[in-house]
Amino acid sequence: MRRDDLSTSSGTRRGSGTGAGSAAEPVEAFPPTLREVMLRPWWIGMLALALLVAAVFAWLGQWQLGRSIDTDPPPPGATEQVQPIASIVAPGAYLAEPSVGQRVAVTGSFVADDFLVVSSRYNDGVAGYWVTGQLRVDSSLPTPTPPAAGASGGASARVGPGSGTEGEIPDPTSLAVAIGWTDDRTAADAAASALNAAPGGAVSLTGRLISDEGPALPPRDGPATEMTRMSPAALLGWWHDVDGLNVYRPYLVADGGEALPTGLVAIDSPAPAEGSSVNWLNIFYAIEWAIFAGFAFYMWYRLAKDAWEKEVEALED
Repeated sequence: MRRDDLSTSSGTRRGSGTGAGSAAEPVEAFPPTLREVMLRPWWIGMLALALLVAAVFAWLGQWQLGRSIDTDPPPPGATEQVQPIASIVAPGAYLAEPSVGQRVAVTGSFVADDFLVVSSRYNDGVAGYWVTGQLRVDSSLPTPTPPAAGASGGASARVGPGSGTEGEIPDPTSLAVAIGWTDDRTAADAAASALNAAPGGAVSLTGRLISDEGPALPPRDGPATEMTRMSPAALLGWWHDVDGLNVYRPYLVADGGEALPTGLVAIDSPAPAEGSSVNWLNIFYAIEWAIFAGFAFYMWYRLAKDAWEKEVEALED
């Protein structure tokens, strides 16, 4: 008499005989479980890779979150204390966000034939024009002494990043200055012509530092020389004697304390609004990095499950 197959290997089941001459049932393979697939060396290696990717994303989220809160915000009214321009920004450097609108003092002289008109300027909601000039900063002259801290409510001054003390201004260096405003183009052109004819000598100015607005194409219905944005980079293309010239990226809105040319009035330049110490955009980015870290684990789980489902379907077929 023939004996049935007594194999008990994993994944098979012995068929039951109905008699001495009956044929054995076909061997049936058991499909693996999802856990068994995930514990295979390949998927353990993929899990390690997902852990590495998630760790990188977690570190980026922590880095973003650490920069979402300003632990050393500027004191209220810090921008209203006049500081030497050299202690706020260097020529060619971008103006730090906490220093936008900072009142500064600067000494120099205007360059003849470089007084230009910029349109689309508003004073108290009224459209008009600025008359601007190139101030050649004179580093050999003493910088005007700013008022004492007590003159602005006792708040301590804050200077730009990495500039705890007044730095040296290279020679030559120029600063774009917005001198005055008018709502009449003819008056603006006349004032610019008068200043070009007699730029005057050395002057000491105070005003607010504002970031470059960036150049823009002239209006289609206007002349090719018309400028609608206050951009030192655009003004530089029209200035004279610029070989080897250092230029400040921000521009100065002058207070208008000096006598203005006929037809011009002082530019309205209010103090900047006090900003929040919480940067919500950075917090949003930190949340995004956390979601990306979780997605790395989900991708590993989804790929492992897809491989398991394909293996089960192959066995069923």
